[in-house]
Amino acid sequence: MAVLLSAFIAAKASAQQVKDSEPAEIRSWIAATADQQGTISPGTRITTANWREYQQFMPMGMQQLFAGRFFWKMPKQAELNVGPTVIEPLPRTYTAAQKEPVRVVHLANGHNDIANYVAGEPFPNPQEPDKGYKLLVDLWFAYSPHLIAGTPANPFRTCTEDRFHNIYCTLLDYVYRQTAYNTDPGVAREEAGAAGVWLTEWTAVEAPEQSKYTAQLTEFFKDNQRPEELYIYIPSFRRSLRLGIPARCTQVVGTDYLQDDARNNGFNGGIALFDAHFLGRRKILALTGTYAAVAGDFPRHYYMPIGWPKPSWGTWQVRDVDVIDVRRVPSERAGYCYGSRIIYEDAYTHYSLWEDVYDAHLKLWKLALVAPRETPAPALGLVPASVTSCIWDVQNDHMTTGTTQDAEGHDVFINSQVPMQYRDFAKYSTPGGLMEIMK
Repeated sequence: MAVLLSAFIAAKASAQQVKDSEPAEIRSWIAATADQQGTISPGTRITTANWREYQQFMPMGMQQLFAGRFFWKMPKQAELNVGPTVIEPLPRTYTAAQKEPVRVVHLANGHNDIANYVAGEPFPNPQEPDKGYKLLVDLWFAYSPHLIAGTPANPFRTCTEDRFHNIYCTLLDYVYRQTAYNTDPGVAREEAGAAGVWLTEWTAVEAPEQSKYTAQLTEFFKDNQRPEELYIYIPSFRRSLRLGIPARCTQVVGTDYLQDDARNNGFNGGIALFDAHFLGRRKILALTGTYAAVAGDFPRHYYMPIGWPKPSWGTWQVRDVDVIDVRRVPSERAGYCYGSRIIYEDAYTHYSLWEDVYDAHLKLWKLALVAPRETPAPALGLVPASVTSCIWDVQNDHMTTGTTQDAEGHDVFINSQVPMQYRDFAKYSTPGGLMEIMK
């Protein structure tokens, strides 16, 4: 009986291993880039004519766009200008905050967790075992200012485009507030009234007029095993609705972002229900740093119809990334929208710089450029806070661009820059605040 039981367990483990093997495109990309040589010299111009010379520094999905595999493809005139790689130091208050080693915990129900986390960078030098998961935790707790906001003076701008080139744009006000694990100078480590919440995300439609006042609030808890709570305010009802876990796969205001996508670090799913496998360290072309705040002027500063950044944004950098395959833990996969999310995580900031996303059947679904922008913050200097992203749905020939920059080049408000009325904790960080929207 013991032999049969051992054989059954081994067979089950083998089946799970096969099920969790990387998609074919990713396996090929990992193998082809294993022996990367050198780098790309600043001043290099990458075009649709010479891109294959530099493809070893492109994420898998970027290669596919240049190769013209999908409906969305690079126009002939597209070019990337390469500049120097510039590493802006993260705030010392963040990098020095975690004094004790953080420990990974695997629970009996198949979930994951961490122990001993206080604030700051959880795993400064992640190693095996669980290296992939440690990198996911680093991404989840990557540095972000205590308070970032966009108001009618600097809203988040998102534009969608379908295969017929119909474009629809939306303006969003937003307040993202870190209520615990804070490391910014002059901010309490945990705010009074946080009630176990460590992060709140509030957004409201500013335009178009027919959708104005539609809003949502998400609360993430310090107890990682407690599911996040999502509340949607519907103006026609004059009330908010509390949505359950399946809502993580719902679209955000009609875009190609799902709830688990919508955060400036590129991932919004939490760390309890996910695991990650480390695929290797690579160098990739990335749009990050102090590039120009022109992304909100759509489509002027984009190659159309693909919606790819023009050189007016600035130069691309060659960045070291840790590539991880992020998936729901086996016990929580049933009914979940994504089968695999390949994240190219910046080795220094831990922000996602590119993602290749697969559906539940491991068929390529979305490609995403994530472009974090270093933004001046009071008492902190340049910090990652703002972001622009472009998502291409290659199954449904649909795309979305979203940016914290508006059409005039205004970007995020940070901490003391945030207008006083948007610092109201109760209004912008609690479910009750949603009921004040139309008062």
